[in-house]
Amino acid sequence: MIGVLEGVDVELEIRLEAVMEGVLVTGTARVPLSGECSRCLDPLASVIEVGFQELYFYSAEDAAEDDSLLDGELLDLEPVFRDAVVLALPLSPVCSEDCPGLCVECGTKLADAGPDHRHEKIDARWAALQGLRTDTNTNDQEG
Repeated sequence: MIGVLEGVDVELEIRLEAVMEGVLVTGTARVPLSGECSRCLDPLASVIEVGFQELYFYSAEDAAEDDSLLDGELLDLEPVFRDAVVLALPLSPVCSEDCPGLCVECGTKLADAGPDHRHEKIDARWAALQGLRTDTNTNDQEG
């Protein structure tokens, strides 16, 4: 329903600190989001800011299996950044908190339909009698 489009510019603010075991990276990222409202399906765009922190170890002996390692003088921020963004994404994004959504009967956008938008609900058990009532009214008018 919502995500980060490929190729968008991401604003990063990063702090690198040398520690005994490696390099501690602390940062924030501002990311533009694009998607659709989970209630009315209108397109929406927003920006989120996420924080992240990761320790990149100098050697594999100091690190556990899941820990990040420095590759010479390089470090890969993508997995840490991606995890932070994915965890911050809204599960059900909405265009506004009071978005009424779509009509469950016809799919019309309720914000555009107005307060008088209704559907006559006929109980299937009584549907055959509905036809009799119409025929009776027609006969009464003729006679």
